[in-house]
Amino acid sequence: LGKCLLSPIVLAAYAYNRSLSELGPGGRSADEPGVLCQLFAFLMAFFGLAPTLLLLAMALECWLSLGHPYFYRRHLTRRLGITLGPAAAGLCALFCALPLLGFGVPMQYCPGTWCFIRMAGGGPRQLGFPVLYASLMGLLVLAIGACNVSSMRHLYGMARRQPRRGTPAAAAPRMEELDHLVLLGLMTVLFTVCSLPLIIRAYMGAFAADFNENADLSALRFLSVNSIVDPWVFIIFRTSVFRTFVRRVCRRLN
Repeated sequence: LGKCLLSPIVLAAYAYNRSLSELGPGGRSADEPGVLCQLFAFLMAFFGLAPTLLLLAMALECWLSLGHPYFYRRHLTRRLGITLGPAAAGLCALFCALPLLGFGVPMQYCPGTWCFIRMAGGGPRQLGFPVLYASLMGLLVLAIGACNVSSMRHLYGMARRQPRRGTPAAAAPRMEELDHLVLLGLMTVLFTVCSLPLIIRAYMGAFAADFNENADLSALRFLSVNSIVDPWVFIIFRTSVFRTFVRRVCRRLN
């Protein structure tokens, strides 16, 4: 949804060879970006935070189902799963709308085809939101990492308890748990690597006054890479060919 909403705006800016503020003017002052730029900054912040919150819900669900199955069976219902998505989206939308209300400043970045929250320069009112955004993102990354590491520990323990020898049917659960272990580990590393640059840039801009549009653009690219690569990692690493390859490697190592 984020790609479908944001990509046409960028393509239109390139097609007309105009910046986002020129495509959608209407700022209250000459220094304020246009309405389209403000909308773009809101969508960028929203689709950076909302998927992370949903990833945390998925990590918690995985951790509870593996480590606390009785609690999971009793308290996590289908109704809770249905309401969790809209609730997370609503909370993220309210939080990311704060710059539109004056807490934080949307800013057009070079070359004028993308906008985000200003991460350097200005006073506490302007830089308070990016620091808060980065802190919230950092807490979510830590929580997701902790849940995934705990889930990986449970999967490893389950795999060790499976019989090492016997019929292929008896060894199948062990290999399936190892498959999940490898997939979960790769996605955790990818998510952490892609999220940290934006967090670091927000703190550097606020406390070290390091205004560098190229570095900010690179951090946003890293954040976007996660949502592009994650589905492909899941698709490729869940195929039968790759699973057979992992099993052969594990047998060689054993």
